[in-house]
Amino acid sequence: MDRMDMQRVQGAGPDLATVAKLLADGTRAGFCLALLDGRAWTATELARHAGVAPSTATEHLHALVRGNLLAEERQGRHRYVRLAGVQVAELIESLAAMAPDRIPAPRSLSAAGRRQALAHARTCYDHLAGTVGVAITEAMLDRELLDLEHGLGLTGAGAIWLGELGVTVPDGTRRPSVRSCLDWTERRPHLAGAVGAALCRHAFDAGWITPVGTTRAVAVTPLGRQALRRHLGLPDELLSQR
Repeated sequence: MDRMDMQRVQGAGPDLATVAKLLADGTRAGFCLALLDGRAWTATELARHAGVAPSTATEHLHALVRGNLLAEERQGRHRYVRLAGVQVAELIESLAAMAPDRIPAPRSLSAAGRRQALAHARTCYDHLAGTVGVAITEAMLDRELLDLEHGLGLTGAGAIWLGELGVTVPDGTRRPSVRSCLDWTERRPHLAGAVGAALCRHAFDAGWITPVGTTRAVAVTPLGRQALRRHLGLPDELLSQR
């Protein structure tokens, strides 16, 4: 094999550098982090969130859509963008957990409160993260509802437990049933995959958690504290944001 053929072989395969370049820009990365809330946002909303001009936001969003990290949705004259799927959300969360901390001093008590609320409990696309999400995962491991024998997996006892709770996990999807997602604030794994998403959806439907404002933060309700104490032995002190 001559040198040119060798270069062709080495250049074949996924173009990882292109994805890396898209996320190397702070504004584009900030957009992707904001979209981890699972909602669709307008360019104007994202521009306001990032503190950039609408024209700048639009340029960045076009690049992210072309790179298949975001997908567009149109409703009448309005155009929205969202993360292109659960795989993109998992990529962003995993990269965030590996990234160095860059925490500016909060400019107000309300900003400090929002940051604390996000660290305590939040949604990571469609599953629970933060202190509460990690605690649920560790409690499920302690009770052998999950195991680590071949990577994180759901046990038979775990499947029965979910059924008794009334948690329905969709069948027939290509999404892994259970996946470990490294939490970017706790630096420990929380439960993702189809089971993590179904458990989060049940927590909302059953009134165990409720959104905090318009952020990804959630609060555990008194009903949720009672349920998580009964089903997983989690103490009120951990579940209550201080």
